[in-house]
Amino acid sequence: MTDLPEMTISTDSVDLEMIDQPRRWNIKFIRKFMLTFGLLSSVFDYLTFGVLLFFLQATPAQFRTGWFIESVLSASTIVLIIRTRKPFYQSKPGKALTWTTLAVAVAILIFPYSFLGPLFGLVPLPVIFFPVLGMILVLYITSAEVAKKLFYKGVRSN
Repeated sequence: MTDLPEMTISTDSVDLEMIDQPRRWNIKFIRKFMLTFGLLSSVFDYLTFGVLLFFLQATPAQFRTGWFIESVLSASTIVLIIRTRKPFYQSKPGKALTWTTLAVAVAILIFPYSFLGPLFGLVPLPVIFFPVLGMILVLYITSAEVAKKLFYKGVRSN
């Protein structure tokens, strides 16, 4: 499901300063970007695992469902953050990216409650899971914005 919004990136709006002049691929930049944001993603994966297992004491089915919801929401949302050098709220994504991201978010929140949920081993979650997973998502978004600011501060214009 996370691939659906990403398939619309080719139609995305690009910040004007990113197209004001031709740019070359910079493999060192790409490697550093992947390492920075990949590591951040892994930190939040482990945080989510820990919260689900130790704080919420999720059953295996609840863990699977909570992990499904958090991972799809965070992967879809993070695209909106890393697609721009600006703070994500200052750069308007394309309509297709916006709408597919919203559609996927709604679909994965409903999915465990649908007739398809049990076919994939997903179960309805206790209400407490949602604010806790929401806090993890907000913390991840905030951390990604801080990491992005620090990352671009240390990188010359590309």
